[in-house]
Amino acid sequence: MFLKHTSASLALGENYEANVRDDLENFFNDVVDEDKPYFTHTYEGKDDMPAHIKSLMMGVSLTLPITEGKLNLGTWQGIYLNEHRDRGGSREIVMTVMGV
Repeated sequence: MFLKHTSASLALGENYEANVRDDLENFFNDVVDEDKPYFTHTYEGKDDMPAHIKSLMMGVSLTLPITEGKLNLGTWQGIYLNEHRDRGGSREIVMTVMGV
């Protein structure tokens, strides 16, 4: 899976409880605060540069196993499409499946 954007990310994480996603968002918002005085890339808003940093930290691609035609994930694992902008637009993901 490949996400064709620089202000969003893909991740594989625990997907059982919604508060895990809330905790992750709170963590990244704390680590990459929008109000850093040294951010100069703010043309699209104060959330722009922090969104790029979060995307770089989390990544934009995943390699996932498919077994007998089904995703082979762990019991609690889920795929996250993380939007790092306050008002993100549509997102496009490219899927490449390889196999025998």
